[in-house]
Amino acid sequence: MENFMFYAPTKIFFGKGSIKNLPAEILKHSDNVLFVYGGGSIKKTGLYEKITNLFKENGISCKELPGVEPNPKIESVREGVRLCREHKLGGVVAAGGGSTVDCAKVIAAAVSYDGDPWDIILDGSKVKSCLPVFDVITLAATGTEMNGNAVISNMSVNDKKALHDDRVKPVCSVLDPEYTFTVSKFQTASGTADIMSHIFEVYFSRAEGTLVQDGISEALLKICIECGKKAVDNPEDYEARANLLWASSLAINGLTGCGKPEPWSCHSMEHQLSAYYDITHGAGLAVLTPAWMKFLIRRNNISKLVSYGVNVLGIDAALPDVQIAEEAAGRTAEFFCSIGIPATLSELGVGTEHIEDMARKSFEEGMENAYEPMSETDIIEIYKSCM
Repeated sequence: MENFMFYAPTKIFFGKGSIKNLPAEILKHSDNVLFVYGGGSIKKTGLYEKITNLFKENGISCKELPGVEPNPKIESVREGVRLCREHKLGGVVAAGGGSTVDCAKVIAAAVSYDGDPWDIILDGSKVKSCLPVFDVITLAATGTEMNGNAVISNMSVNDKKALHDDRVKPVCSVLDPEYTFTVSKFQTASGTADIMSHIFEVYFSRAEGTLVQDGISEALLKICIECGKKAVDNPEDYEARANLLWASSLAINGLTGCGKPEPWSCHSMEHQLSAYYDITHGAGLAVLTPAWMKFLIRRNNISKLVSYGVNVLGIDAALPDVQIAEEAAGRTAEFFCSIGIPATLSELGVGTEHIEDMARKSFEEGMENAYEPMSETDIIEIYKSCM
């Protein structure tokens, strides 16, 4: 296990009615904030009214940035920065899924930067200070509520890139499982795949001696498989939603990745798919992950795949390792299909016309140093196998 620094300062308010704690946390920093949300679902569910009433009751004024897109776009960030500067806002409050919170984080980081917000995505050293970020989560998926990551798309150059900065970690996050009840079956399934991919990306590592991290990862994967299916089948199963939501946070707050610093293979490949085709992130990951596992088998790099198969999926440890690995990859694909995610990229609207460009961009993110090193040719083959 390599040396590491673990820092998770976000205050979590978890459970029914926990939103009542939000105003007091905001007022510790500002009474004038930007309220960021997505396409209007929070108005249909009543969450918008609940939050704005809490603002009014507690003397918090706000300007609104509605309409943040899935795979949030740099244009929304620019508009949020404009509003913060024009109205001298002192914080950013997001309500929604990971896209909304990621947009809020980059707005918070870009307000003090004089240039275009895309600059800080390309070069995080340009971030000098950040406004405090607060959020109310409505989807178990990205885990953005408890980390310093934010992913933004720039469709004008077909790029989807991440900002990594501890200063954008939310001051506090409200996680009420009831706010996830209305999420569609497809988005629930895609969110589950996203959580699992966050776990896979650090579980499959060359680091040795990470028994604690691996044990936590295996437990979280079991929870995703069990509770993801339950939440898809019964959207108002509170316990399933609650466990899935908490697993989302723990999967990518740094806990499972301590001492395991390597590039993320499937995320690198999927970010290119979203940048060119604007597909649902978790669904893309669900298609790529089993194909990547088969790539590991072809490279005879199967020790972690065997551990996953035995410890998470319950495959008989007495079987030959190759058989365990092949069954693990197959069962993973079957699980994603069983919760309603398409099995191929073509079903998600992805074509072959940009494969070479996508492979090149993915490779440039350090894939030669990944758990199993990949060349551009390897990445192209994985994309093609998913069509």
